[in-house]
Amino acid sequence: MKEPMRFACIRYLMSFVLVAASCNAAAGPLADLYSDYQRVASEGRKTHIADIDNDSLTLKNEDSLYTSGFRYTRKYTLEDSGGATAFSWRVGQELYTPSDIKLPPEDVGPPDHPYAGWLYLGFFKERFGADGSHTKVGVDLGCLGPCAGGKWTQTNLHRLINQNLPRGWSKQVKNEVGVILHAEMTPVRWMPTSWLDIAPRIEGRFGNIHTDVTGGLTLRAGQLNVLPERPGWFGFVRADMRAVAYDATLQGGYFSSNNPHVVDPRRWVGEAEAGMAWSSGKYGARVSLVRRGNEIRGLSDSIGVQNFLRLQFSYTP
Repeated sequence: MKEPMRFACIRYLMSFVLVAASCNAAAGPLADLYSDYQRVASEGRKTHIADIDNDSLTLKNEDSLYTSGFRYTRKYTLEDSGGATAFSWRVGQELYTPSDIKLPPEDVGPPDHPYAGWLYLGFFKERFGADGSHTKVGVDLGCLGPCAGGKWTQTNLHRLINQNLPRGWSKQVKNEVGVILHAEMTPVRWMPTSWLDIAPRIEGRFGNIHTDVTGGLTLRAGQLNVLPERPGWFGFVRADMRAVAYDATLQGGYFSSNNPHVVDPRRWVGEAEAGMAWSSGKYGARVSLVRRGNEIRGLSDSIGVQNFLRLQFSYTP
């Protein structure tokens, strides 16, 4: 049922008041944060990072569900006696489609994944401890829906690589401006030997695009370094479990209504990743295979479970 106009107006007004109050209270800390960023950016080393997620790279020659992601990150890292501090900003785009992009719009619907694009710009601060601990906080600002340019990106990419063109982007979720707050922590890193470590991790996202909490473990083996972009190589295995409260790529935007196609998320989603990473100090590369559990309630696991390849390339001048 469509929300009454007066309740929608009240909700928007409350959101505006909360944001305005938060900005006023945070004015001092934000000034300190900007000062720290300037210091790290001017004195630290700069790294360019490109991340690519794509299910077509698994050689199945078709797109479905979380079908593509691209992120460019510029990161500044400054080491000190206790570890390192890093600031970064990033821009990225994520694309989501049903299990068969060849279907016309009239045949696209529940329980399959809706078409959705998410285009965003983010800013983050990280702290790396000499003992292997790690904290990260930040925010992504962007837009969900046609404004994210998902139709243009996927259609032109498929023309370039001579793959099937998507037919159902006219039925994607509606436009909505999005904000996601991020917090991540690795409180400890166990090292039974110099070439093996195990680290627990907890991550939370809160916003009108994603709200969830993830916990997991990562095991690494090889030539290890706890500080980023240091020379080394290692193989790794990661296992996570995510508790989902809200996912706008499935449910439509939090403030939008009458989306043409939405579905209910599963509240618990598992994910596993295995791969290799290498860095010379100046150049770096990382390749891994990710297996993500079914995210949609009502969709069979034979369709909803997916595999995609994750690639990362970095350059530190």
